[in-house]
Amino acid sequence: MRKWFVGLSLTVAATLLSVANIKPATADDFPSRPITLIVPAAAGGPTDAVSRLIAESMGRTLGQQIVVENVGGAGGTIGMTRVAKSPADGYMVTVWHIAQATAPSLYNNLQYDVISDFDSIGRIADVPMTVVGKAALEVKDAKELIAWIKQKKNDVTYAHAGIGSASHLCALMFMSAIDTQMTGLSYRGTGPAMTDLLGGQFDVMCDQTTTTTSQIKESKIKGYAATTKERLKVLPNLPTLDEVGLKGFEVTAWHAMWAPKGLPPDVHKKLSNALQAALKDPKVIERLAALGTEPVKPEQATPEALAAHLKAEVAKWAPVIKAAGVKAN
Repeated sequence: MRKWFVGLSLTVAATLLSVANIKPATADDFPSRPITLIVPAAAGGPTDAVSRLIAESMGRTLGQQIVVENVGGAGGTIGMTRVAKSPADGYMVTVWHIAQATAPSLYNNLQYDVISDFDSIGRIADVPMTVVGKAALEVKDAKELIAWIKQKKNDVTYAHAGIGSASHLCALMFMSAIDTQMTGLSYRGTGPAMTDLLGGQFDVMCDQTTTTTSQIKESKIKGYAATTKERLKVLPNLPTLDEVGLKGFEVTAWHAMWAPKGLPPDVHKKLSNALQAALKDPKVIERLAALGTEPVKPEQATPEALAAHLKAEVAKWAPVIKAAGVKAN
């Protein structure tokens, strides 16, 4: 009996010693399994393309696959709700765009706080936008266009890719800046809208360079102005709206990465460092250039810079959306 007890005691002691030597999972082990990247939009669009490009590069840096999952619907709020409610362990991140800043003003029943429910990982790229018109439009330049719209008012038609889309937001800001309302036409994406603009079915549109650059260069549509602070490298002859009198006008379809609020500091740092490494990746730079954009500057890609940028964008868009009386639900 005593021998059995002693044997049992030695077995228990050995087991306890073995357990004591097992190191618990820590941030040092991150990532130890694949990471999920939620894209709150359908596959095949600009955000999906940017996300997959970034995911591939970050995965190589982190030594784990980053799996892209598209969770579209309700202007991206379904996907962002899922991210906000997920564990803050670094194994779920999201890439979304300017809609993160406009959601509070567009949706009455948002299930998350765009600022307090997410940890900022970093900004990725700012896709420039342009004000364009049908080829047959009689006005020659941006100043004439603004004067013409002010004269014609609601007789002028503009298109956008749906409420809350970048093209819609840009048009709202433009109409606010010139204090004149035009008649809007909603499309299921800027692809169909561009087809109708080429056919002369409406007058003007504000859209990303990924869609407009080649059409402007081939004179299939008229390019009037860029919505950025500086002239575009791909369209150097196009003035900015700031140049033609709309001081301070700037709208870009910026993209960024977030995670659920409360990441362990070391995990947060690893994700941010991997993102910043991706933005210096020659392959990423080359592919973004093909989309008509480039990575943001390193100082703009930090978590702190993104957090400040998001707050500024929320404040910027709230009065514009309120004045327009636009709601998504």
